[in-house]
Amino acid sequence: MRDKIYTAYNKVSTFLVKPFFAEQRTTMVLWVILALLGMTKLHHDNNFKVFRGVFWHTLHQTSLFAAYPEEHFDYNYYGPVYSIIIAPFALLPEWVGLLFWLVFLAMWLYWAIAKSGLTSHQKNFIYWFCSLALLDALFMQQFNIAIAAIVLSSFFLIEKEKDGWAAFFIVLGTLVKIYGIMGLAFFFFSKHKGKFIISLILWSGVLFALPMVISNPDYIITQYQEWLPSLAGKNNLNMDAMGQNISLLGMTHRISGNHTFSDLWLILPGIVLFLLPYLRFNQYKHLAFRETILASTLMFIILFSTGSEASGYIIALTGVCIWYTAVPWQRSRWDIALMVFVFILSGMGNSDIWPKVIRKELVQPYALRALPVTIVWLRLCYEMLRREYSPTIK
Repeated sequence: MRDKIYTAYNKVSTFLVKPFFAEQRTTMVLWVILALLGMTKLHHDNNFKVFRGVFWHTLHQTSLFAAYPEEHFDYNYYGPVYSIIIAPFALLPEWVGLLFWLVFLAMWLYWAIAKSGLTSHQKNFIYWFCSLALLDALFMQQFNIAIAAIVLSSFFLIEKEKDGWAAFFIVLGTLVKIYGIMGLAFFFFSKHKGKFIISLILWSGVLFALPMVISNPDYIITQYQEWLPSLAGKNNLNMDAMGQNISLLGMTHRISGNHTFSDLWLILPGIVLFLLPYLRFNQYKHLAFRETILASTLMFIILFSTGSEASGYIIALTGVCIWYTAVPWQRSRWDIALMVFVFILSGMGNSDIWPKVIRKELVQPYALRALPVTIVWLRLCYEMLRREYSPTIK
C-alpha cells in the first residue's frame, strides 16, 4: 500500500510540474475561479452579513457584539478595526460586495505567497495542495484566509528586514482576530529588534485609533472593552459546538468523551513543544529551520484554539506544505503517505468524497480533521529538535 501511494504521489507531482501547471498565471486563474465558485453559496452568506454589519454598526455607533436577528443569525467577534477592512465591501450592494470580498481574500493570500521568500516549487505546491481548503474557507466567506496571509507576510517581511511592515501585519491581525499575535513567534529572527518593538507600539496606536475616523474615541474604547468578554463567551460556546473547536483540544475532548478537564493539560505541553526548538540557536542561521518555525506556528494556531473551524484549515495546510517542502533532506515514503492523509482527511474532511455517514457520524463529531495535522506537527517538533537544517544535508 505504501509503495502504491508513493507511486501515485510521484505521478501527480510529475504532472503538476509541467510548465502549464507551474506557471503563476495558471495558479492565479485557478484561485480566482475558486473565489467565483464561492459565490455559489450566495444563499448562505450569513458570515458576510455579520462582517458588513461591523462597518455599519461602527458608523452608527451601536454595539459591535450585540445580537441583530433582523440582519443575521450570529454574533460578531472581530475587533473594531475590522470595520475599516470591510468598509469598501460593505458600501457595495450585498452580492457585489460578497463577490469582491471573496476575490480580495483569495488574492490577498495568493499575493502573500507570491511575494514570500519561498521557492517557486514551494509556492506552486501550496497553490495546488491548498486549493480545496481555500474553497472551503471561501464558501464560508471567512477572514481565516487573510490570517494565513498575515502570518506568512509577517515572517517573510522580517526575513527581508522590513520589520516596520511586519509589525503592521502582526498588529492588524491581532486587533482583528487575536490570531495575528502569533507573528511574534518570529521576533527572535529579526535583525532590528529595537525597530521592530517601536513599530509594534506605533502601529498599535494607529490601528487602535483608526476606526475613530468613522465613529468617535469614546465609542471605540467602549467597543474594545466589550470585545474581550465577548471572546471569552465565544470560547465557552466553542466547547460543544459541532462546527467549532476542530482542533487537537476538541478532538481529545470528543474522542475521550471527557469534556470537563481543562485545556491547559494540552495547551501547556503544546507551548513547551512549540518553544523548545528556539533553544537550538545554532540552527537560526538556516532558512529551512526558520521556515519550519513558520510551519509550526501556522499549525499551532489551529491545533490549540477552541475557535478552530473548517475554514481555518487553510492556515494549517499552508503550514503543512511548508513543513514538507522546506527541509534540505529527501522526504521519506512515510512523509509522502502522511501528506496524502492530510490532503484526504484535513483537506477534504467536509467534502462529499467521504460517505455522508462517515462524515456526519465520525469525521465531524470527533473533530478528526485535526488528526493528520497533529501528527505532522508532532513530527515537525521532533525534526526541529533532532535534525540538522544545513542546506548541505541530504
